[in-house]
Amino acid sequence: MNAAASETSLFDRVGGAAGVASLVNRFYTKVLADPALRPYFEGVAMRKLLDMQFEFFSAALGGPVYYTGRPVIHAHQGRGITRQHFQAFVEHLFETLKDYSLTEQDRYAIIARINTYADDVIGRGAGQDT
Repeated sequence: MNAAASETSLFDRVGGAAGVASLVNRFYTKVLADPALRPYFEGVAMRKLLDMQFEFFSAALGGPVYYTGRPVIHAHQGRGITRQHFQAFVEHLFETLKDYSLTEQDRYAIIARINTYADDVIGRGAGQDT
């Protein structure tokens, strides 16, 4: 990675706010098309979810946006999400990231940031029985 790239955030390298909004929309198109993941979104207010995901991804990628949603562990508690479901979710994200002018290192850095939430999403985070 060159010096200029190391000084810009992943948020900026994805394309800033417009890039993150596009990323979230493209990503959720893939997620909702997945028969294993689609049931988790039945009855969900998608506009609200997409807005929260915009905030979440923006903050996770080092952008100037704050995440105002519920803690990840609370938002996913009791939903029956397995590690396999989380992995499918991440695979859709990785595929979506290929649509952006990112280096392979950037794509893996984004996936690594999202993977830090895996235990909270599947209910094995702090304070949860494992």
